[in-house]
Amino acid sequence: MKRIETERLILRDWNVDDVDDLYEYAKNPNVGPHGGWKPHESRLESLEIMQTLFIDKYESWAIVYKENGKVIGSIGYEPDTKRADVSCKELGYAIGEEYWGKGIMTEAAGAVIQFGFDELALDMITIYRNPQNERSGRVIDKCGFTYEGTLRRAYKIYDGTIRDVACYSMTKEEYRNREKNRL
Repeated sequence: MKRIETERLILRDWNVDDVDDLYEYAKNPNVGPHGGWKPHESRLESLEIMQTLFIDKYESWAIVYKENGKVIGSIGYEPDTKRADVSCKELGYAIGEEYWGKGIMTEAAGAVIQFGFDELALDMITIYRNPQNERSGRVIDKCGFTYEGTLRRAYKIYDGTIRDVACYSMTKEEYRNREKNRL
């Protein structure tokens, strides 16, 4: 993937040397369950997930915080199975708890959204969240996504629980208009 730099962040490809940083934030029980995945139980599990999901699987970036040089989160695209026949990707992200509420994920998401429309030539970007995850909802709102509705009982998480999914999208035209209005 293309390296992306923002004011506070470097978004870059994952490599196996990132395993300790990934494990550090992914083992936190307050991080993974919001996204539907279980907290990592070991560095080996983090390495396996990195190798099967992040490295050469999806368009995925490690989020490096320039202030300390650590990987503090992940962000990337995967196919949107609900819109398989259109030029659309689903955006997903996670960040270590100590970095919540600082605008970091909004900064990373903004850069990746721009990349999606400008470099990947997407027509639409979607994002789905746990309706109870209000922090993610604030990121989604700040980035300019449109709420489409909630799919009830639509997603099985790691422990077998079935939960609702709040659905959002942004078209290329909406993105372009938003950017034009910011200037």
